[in-house]
Amino acid sequence: MGSSIPLRSDYDGVTLRRLAKASGDANQTRRLLALAEIYDGGARTDAARIGNVGLQVIRDWVLRFNNSGPAGLIDRKAPGQSPKLNDDQREALARLVEDGPIPAIHGVVRWRLRDLAHWIWEEFRISLDETTVGRELKALGFRKITARPRHYAQNELAIYDFKKTSPPNWKRSAKAYRSIPT
Repeated sequence: MGSSIPLRSDYDGVTLRRLAKASGDANQTRRLLALAEIYDGGARTDAARIGNVGLQVIRDWVLRFNNSGPAGLIDRKAPGQSPKLNDDQREALARLVEDGPIPAIHGVVRWRLRDLAHWIWEEFRISLDETTVGRELKALGFRKITARPRHYAQNELAIYDFKKTSPPNWKRSAKAYRSIPT
């Protein structure tokens, strides 16, 4: 069995307990108290019992503490999966959406997420799901807005005349509610 990794010498058990008391992070407090036990001469199994973890985790805490001090014992955010689109590709996508589709070239009259995912595949050979394309567009500041369809040969004067001459619905139904003779 190998020897254990020593803790850094610029801290002691009292200092770690004081830092644990001042800490607002419960996990950091638990880790500091477990390491304080080691500083005070306790066994690593006792520190594992205090931290409610195994010996391997205590070793990981010691390595993190030795590298970064007490701040190294705070949980870091997981990095997650790296994005598939880079900044240049996002910029090209934003330009495409901003300019709108050209029916003769793109074959669509409005962009759908499916169409944009297909365009990304054709342009960059990157396969993205429609929901991922939607998230990318939302991150770029776009919102899902759909225009109301309008016939290309619609006559606005005829619409105005129709609206002007048609009696409102509430006037039609008011006749039915006039006083009924008893």
